[in-house]
Amino acid sequence: MSWMLRHPDPDPVGPGEESVWDYPRPPRLEPVAERLRVVLGGAPIAETVAGFRVLETSHPPTYYLPPDAIAPGALANPRRGGICEWKGQAVLFDVQGGGRHVPGAAWAYPDPSPDFRAIAGCVAFYAGPMDACFVGDARAIPQPGTFYGGWITPGIVGPLKGGPGTMGW
Repeated sequence: MSWMLRHPDPDPVGPGEESVWDYPRPPRLEPVAERLRVVLGGAPIAETVAGFRVLETSHPPTYYLPPDAIAPGALANPRRGGICEWKGQAVLFDVQGGGRHVPGAAWAYPDPSPDFRAIAGCVAFYAGPMDACFVGDARAIPQPGTFYGGWITPGIVGPLKGGPGTMGW
């Protein structure tokens, strides 16, 4: 069909790199042993070595941190978020830290579908409005656009969904 966009050719992959075009659809959930850290207002608001990442075709990984990794008071104003076709109904949160307040900057799935049960209640953060998000020692760059919440770190190869003209991929 002429209205459907063909996805772009994947960028070349070097040693130690992952192509987002090798990630599956439906997405896959896997544990992350590296330290995940989120900073807002100069204050660490979340940190864990027991996180998860969701890998989906054309997207950089989205990282989920367990509830006990989140600083008390860092999440506020829970409300109904969007529905993911793979994970289910989300809850959206405002994020607070170091005197800053960022509306709608985190989300969770309280009762996800069976394939994603391990992230029930875990929290994902949009990297863009945070001071910094880290995977190990690597500072994450936010996924392009404002809808998706992936974190781009060294070794993640695209092109990546989220920027202008990528919605039909």
